[in-house]
Amino acid sequence: MDAKRGRVGKLPPPVLERLVLGLRGFERREVMVGPSVGEDAAVIGWPAGRFLLAASDPIVGAKAGAGRLLVHVNANDIAAKGGEPAYFLATLIFPSCGAEGDIALLMKEMDEACREIGVAIVGGHTEFGIGYEKPVIVGTMLGQGRRVLRAESIRPRDVIVVTKHIGLEGMTILASDRPDLLKGILSDEEMTEVLRWKEGLSVLPESRLLRDVARFMHDPTEGGFRGALQEVLRTARRAAEIDDGAVPVHPITAKVASFLGFDPLRLISSGALLAVLPPECADEAMASLRTQGIEASIVGCVTDEAYVEEEPAQEELWRLLELPGGERA
Repeated sequence: MDAKRGRVGKLPPPVLERLVLGLRGFERREVMVGPSVGEDAAVIGWPAGRFLLAASDPIVGAKAGAGRLLVHVNANDIAAKGGEPAYFLATLIFPSCGAEGDIALLMKEMDEACREIGVAIVGGHTEFGIGYEKPVIVGTMLGQGRRVLRAESIRPRDVIVVTKHIGLEGMTILASDRPDLLKGILSDEEMTEVLRWKEGLSVLPESRLLRDVARFMHDPTEGGFRGALQEVLRTARRAAEIDDGAVPVHPITAKVASFLGFDPLRLISSGALLAVLPPECADEAMASLRTQGIEASIVGCVTDEAYVEEEPAQEELWRLLELPGGERA
C-alpha cells in the first residue's frame, strides 16, 4: 500500500470481521443472510415464500458515466443473489463548488440505466456539502428473490464459471476517465470498443439463466476475479483449483495490462459474473448461456481442502488512476 495515499479500497476481510460484521443491531428472525464477506446482498424472509433482497454500493473510482455504473453495480449485487432488482435509492453529495448541471447529468444517467432494467427510483438524498473534493455517490437497491443462495452450500467438485471477461468495468473506467493512459497503446477502434463495454455491465441476463441451478454467485467488483474468488472461498471455507489461463481476459485488456504492468485478474470486474455450479448442471448451464449469446468459461473447481487465509487481492484500478499521463506502472 502506498503510504502517501493512506488506505484505499474495501477493508480486508479480517478487519471487516473485527470492526464491522459483528455489530448487527437487533436480531430479527426474518433476516436469513446478513452482512458477511462475499455476500452481495442481504436476504430477508418475506410473505408468500418470497425473499426481499437489499444491497448498497458506492462508486468511488469513476467520473464519466458514474450514474450508470452506480445503478448497475447495485443491480448486479441483487442479480448475484438470484433476484430481480426493482427499487433504487441514491445518496448524492456534491462539492460546494459543484454545479446544478452535475446533478442533472448524474440523474439522467441513473434514470436511463434504471429504465433499461425495469427499476424504479423511489427515493434518496441530494445535497452540496462542505469538505468534499469530488462527488460522493451511494446507491441502495431492493429486489425480490425466490430462493436463498448461500456460500455454505458450495461442495467439492463444484464447477467455477466466469461470464463475459474479467476487467470489464475497470477498462471502461480507464477509457472514460484516463484516456491519456491508453493513448499510444490502443487504436481508435479499440478505444471505441472498450467504451461500448459500458452497454454490457448488467449481469441480469446470465443471472436469470443460472439462478435456479447455481450453488452461489458473486459480483467480482473490487479486487477483480482474484478478490471475488477469495471472498467466496473464504465464506464457503473451501479451496479451489483454478486454471489462470482459462480465466477470460479480452485481448484488449491483456494488451493494456502488458503495457501498464498490472494483473488483469485483479482489476474491478462488475459486468462479469462468478458462478459456482453443481458439476451435473454445468454442461447444460454453459449451453444455455451460449444459446443466449453470453460468453462463459469454466475456470476451475472446488476441492476437498479447507480454505487457507491469504493476503487480500489488491485492486489495480486505484493505482492506475493516479499514474501521470503516459506513465508505465
